[in-house]
Amino acid sequence: MQARAQARNRYEKQQERRDGRRGLRRSGSGPDDRDPQPLRGVMGRLIAERGWQTPAAVHGVMGRWPEIVGPGIAAHCTPERFDEGRLVVRTDSDNYATHVRWLAPKLLARINQELGDGTVTYIEVRGPAGERRRGGGRWSAGR
Repeated sequence: MQARAQARNRYEKQQERRDGRRGLRRSGSGPDDRDPQPLRGVMGRLIAERGWQTPAAVHGVMGRWPEIVGPGIAAHCTPERFDEGRLVVRTDSDNYATHVRWLAPKLLARINQELGDGTVTYIEVRGPAGERRRGGGRWSAGR
């Protein structure tokens, strides 16, 4: 009995060495890490290994912006970018920018509820992008 076990061990070690040189790994009938994997699990591991949890979560929030802040606010402002804890939000009017600045603490709490405390530390609210006004009228450099 013992001689058979030793012979089997020697044979298995020889097979492992031979397969290792060829770069072969054999799969049995059971599950293996080389089997097809669900994309969600693979992406989750990739995000965790690379340390992308925060950027991935923030971009998820940007995709679900109307759901998180509500349709009324989402109709007038959109998130532009996220960098080092600062979320930049662009509004469609100066009046609405003032309104969103007033709501910023509540929005910050709601976003951090989704992402985890301290992910977003500051919300920067910007008015509409476009031409600047000076003195109440339109201004051009040539006049």
